[in-house]
Amino acid sequence: MKHHSIGEFEELVLLMVAALHDEAYGVSIQENLVEKLSKNINISAIHVALKRMEDKGFVKSRFGGITEDRGGRRKKYYVITALGKRILDSQYELRTELYKMIPKISFSR
Repeated sequence: MKHHSIGEFEELVLLMVAALHDEAYGVSIQENLVEKLSKNINISAIHVALKRMEDKGFVKSRFGGITEDRGGRRKKYYVITALGKRILDSQYELRTELYKMIPKISFSR
């Protein structure tokens, strides 16, 4: 498999896209990440990350229907692709492998 690069923020956004499955759109991703991370996240940063990941083939998007409560604008929904899932699996394996390398250290008080 070709090596694909993904940063920490992209990884978090991709994880949330996968977790939300067919209900992932900018604001839903933002709200869930804010809740989980307990810090403010700019919606523009999420949109930039989604665009980069769509260009890389990690996610694909579709537009929802037009609604009056959104002023006639449509939501853009994202789903993870098979490549995106492989990237997440690879990241998980790498992080787990590195974590297991930590020696059993006692941090006494």
